[in-house]
Amino acid sequence: LGVVTFIGFLMLSMDIQADIYKYVDTDGRVFYTDKPPHKKYRNVFQDKTKRNTAALRLLWRNKKRYTGIIAAAAHKYRLDADLIHAVIRAESAYNAKAVSKAGAVGLMQLMPATAKQYGALSRTDPRQNVFAGARYLKYLVGLFPKNLSLAIAAYNAGENTVKRYKNKIPPYPETQNYVRKVLKFYKKRNV
Repeated sequence: LGVVTFIGFLMLSMDIQADIYKYVDTDGRVFYTDKPPHKKYRNVFQDKTKRNTAALRLLWRNKKRYTGIIAAAAHKYRLDADLIHAVIRAESAYNAKAVSKAGAVGLMQLMPATAKQYGALSRTDPRQNVFAGARYLKYLVGLFPKNLSLAIAAYNAGENTVKRYKNKIPPYPETQNYVRKVLKFYKKRNV
């Protein structure tokens, strides 16, 4: 029990940068290693940096895949492409097949009515999704001139919600976090 407690303490108190595997032999002895010598070892802790690295690689690959579409939509609707990138990263992390619990779909997470209103016949088509989302974002930027935070809040919570709170970011943690996240990505300009 002392070794198990010590390893648990180590896993909680430091950034482990290796997978940890556990094996219990027939006598009940417990063995831990980062390099299992046989297949009876079971992974009990996965290195966060490996997961993060794989996720970042996928994000960058998808970003590159959709950059042309984003640039075209930015040009057409006179928006900063970096703003569209920031919204997409916050909404779907460049996953064109993303579907939210609420039913929003695609790169810019469009709801059916928004997609239809802004010209996307297929929410799952990346080009239609980005163009409709950019068009909607352009509308919101115009609706809340000189206050990008409100436009971003409206993209998340809806324009009427922002208006109901007297043109302030609604007091919903999800919306407040969303605005912070998009602005952070936008300010970095390297999303």
